[in-house]
Amino acid sequence: MAQYAFIMVLAGIGIPVLAAMNAALGRSVGSPAAAATVLFVVAFLSCVVVSIVTGPHALERFTAAPKHLFLAGMLIAFYVLSITFIAPHFGIGNAVFFVLLGQLISAAAIDHFGLFGAQVSPLGLTRAGGIALMATGVWLTQQV
Repeated sequence: MAQYAFIMVLAGIGIPVLAAMNAALGRSVGSPAAAATVLFVVAFLSCVVVSIVTGPHALERFTAAPKHLFLAGMLIAFYVLSITFIAPHFGIGNAVFFVLLGQLISAAAIDHFGLFGAQVSPLGLTRAGGIALMATGVWLTQQV
């Protein structure tokens, strides 16, 4: 479990770095949408390489997967486009704060209802209090 936590901390570190780098790229080229497009091309090629190395036959099974699950791609596009457009005007910290707030809310709902096959973890008072404490902590980091 510790290795999973470590990898997720690294992923979390990457989110604001990604936001800052892609916002800077968008400013540099004069188009946040073009910067997001390049980001997705690089991400796509990276994922293709990892897929080929780790499980080349998995790509053949996509035709049998529930089609609504492909909408996750639209969610990541929405995230990248919105953070690339908004972060330069709103600040990386503020943008990521609201992203984290949204993540806390949606993660609690997904776990509570077991959406998309997630392990059910009911939202009781203790868990809700912990989430509220996390949200408060993230909010406090943005106070000047």
